[in-house]
Amino acid sequence: MTNAALHVARTGLDAQNMRMQVIANNLANVNTTGFKRDRASFETLAYQAMTAPGAASSESTRFATGTNLGSGVQINGTSKVDTQGSLQTTDNALDLAVEGSGFFQIQLPDGRVGYTRDGSFHLSSDGTMVNSDGYQLLPQIQIPDGAANITIAANGAVSVTLQGQTEASQVGTIEIARFTNPAGLQAEGNNVLTETSASGQPQVGPGAIDGRGSVRQGALESSNVNIVQELVDMIETQRAYEVNSKMIQSTDQMLQYVNQNV
Repeated sequence: MTNAALHVARTGLDAQNMRMQVIANNLANVNTTGFKRDRASFETLAYQAMTAPGAASSESTRFATGTNLGSGVQINGTSKVDTQGSLQTTDNALDLAVEGSGFFQIQLPDGRVGYTRDGSFHLSSDGTMVNSDGYQLLPQIQIPDGAANITIAANGAVSVTLQGQTEASQVGTIEIARFTNPAGLQAEGNNVLTETSASGQPQVGPGAIDGRGSVRQGALESSNVNIVQELVDMIETQRAYEVNSKMIQSTDQMLQYVNQNV
């Protein structure tokens, strides 16, 4: 039984260590554009049923509670907290933010479609809108050479005014992808998420309709990490780790006492 206590405490150390890594990653990305904080979820490991509730305690009575011994804890997953980050005005015509639900779509090098809340876009050498890593925005938006003004509406419609002209002409529409379960998206790094069976298929279309967020030009979405909350979680995790470590020390002392006196 005492050895089992060592095992249970060890699972607690492992789980709290993993939670601390999640918190550290959140704090490291406090200034990452469009970053959504992760939250670790815990679950109990299998129980050892010594006596089942309702089992017969005599010919005419039954146990009211039973005896079940837990074998520890583990992290059963991490999920993105999909709350809106604050919008920071940049006055850059190619800086975009999604106000509400949804993601920008980008073409990954391996041909897959990536999804991101990071709307810091630029123009490539041929005038195509790309992100900071050079990945093309989908659908492709190409800004004509000599465009004097770029206007992007809330629904994603991109219009440009060429030099010498007074009227703007539309060159494309930035579509927003929305998922039934955005927490099921797979984080790939580089501010990119990819579709999984848990997230469901994307519902793609113009912004500001059918539950898709609107596009805000000249702004970027800040990380939704709350530093104060993360520090509170860090202290809580540290204390839980210390308690599990103390449990191992106490159990070890009990084993030493048994070895020396029994």
